[in-house]
Amino acid sequence: MKKYSTMREKPNVNRRGFIKSSAFVAAGAFIGTNVHANHLKRIGEEPVIIRRQLGKTDIELPIVSFGVMRSDNAALVKSAFEMGFVHFDTAHGYQEGKNETMLGELFKEYPRSSFVLATKVYPDDIDRRTGEMGPGATKESILSRFETSLKRLQMKYVDIVYLHGVSARNVALAPQMLEAFTEIKKQGKARYIGMSTHQNEADVIQAAVDSNFYDVVLTAINFKHAQAELIKEKIALAAKKGIGIVAMKTMAGAFMDQERQRPIDCSAALKWVLQDKNVHTSIPGIVAYDQMIQNFSVMNNLELTEEEKAHLEEARLVAGLYCDGCKQCRHDCKKHLPVNEYMRAFMYVYGYRHFEKAYAVLDDLNNPGNPCEDCSGCTVNCPKGFHVAERIADVTRLSGVPRDLIV
Repeated sequence: MKKYSTMREKPNVNRRGFIKSSAFVAAGAFIGTNVHANHLKRIGEEPVIIRRQLGKTDIELPIVSFGVMRSDNAALVKSAFEMGFVHFDTAHGYQEGKNETMLGELFKEYPRSSFVLATKVYPDDIDRRTGEMGPGATKESILSRFETSLKRLQMKYVDIVYLHGVSARNVALAPQMLEAFTEIKKQGKARYIGMSTHQNEADVIQAAVDSNFYDVVLTAINFKHAQAELIKEKIALAAKKGIGIVAMKTMAGAFMDQERQRPIDCSAALKWVLQDKNVHTSIPGIVAYDQMIQNFSVMNNLELTEEEKAHLEEARLVAGLYCDGCKQCRHDCKKHLPVNEYMRAFMYVYGYRHFEKAYAVLDDLNNPGNPCEDCSGCTVNCPKGFHVAERIADVTRLSGVPRDLIV
């Protein structure tokens, strides 16, 4: 696989001019069809894209990549690829496999060395409430899911395969997990091994450092995360050891309010994450053309304007939609409910309008309705200020909708 050509970071290029040139790409003003970021050209001009090396891997990437989870539009992904996006991130479970299938159909038309693709797999029998493994969390269940993913993708290998959704150190270091991914890598079916984490991120990143096994970590990190500074410390430690760092959940729920009247400035949120050079790339979800243009523009200039700084400060002060997954609520709750999972489903509904993912989260919890219905009063004191019982009652209405209307 070729190594992408290096371009120095150039933070002082005019941002407005760069957005304009980005629009020219999509409109077809760039020359060529099977174009890639390192040879994307406009007449008399080459766009500047900040790139970073992904740890000790031989992969060098633009700092913004494409999170495909919510996208079912192959034309949008193709436009992103031709605009200059290099890295595309999916997972075994996204859209019940249709996400991987779409990417397989699209990228079979392109040289395998012209893009970087990551997918994620998880074992059977992981308890959503605790993050711990049951007896069914076997090496075989990982290998079976991964083989299915490869078939959907119509590829002989992926660039990165992640152990998906790790929130407990012992899962990250479980012998059967390490054996499964060692076998995948030895067979040449994945170039690099990683793990993703949405909760307890600092401990999971530390586990990756201690393991001497993982090449890449995909972690939640954003300006509203209560543990952001601790996570950044662990990111620095991992990067120093040569582990590639990919950021997700950078948009912190996308809106400050349930009514979706106060959007978070996604460019500012993305810049905040990427100003840390230990973060090598990011995978914000993209479902629309304007989001693609906005995210692409950030690749050129990471300097926050005074207006953007003020916006982030304002957004920090409101409860918003993003749950850190701190799990303090589990101790407060009389029923010891996995409140953080309900809050995640709530964010998917009201922040991202991703009903399918919210439905899947609720389905994994095996709760057919509102579990707070018979409580006389809520004992949870959320550090974020969420009205937990109200949000659970709201989002669990989704469980009553027939599955075929959602998926």
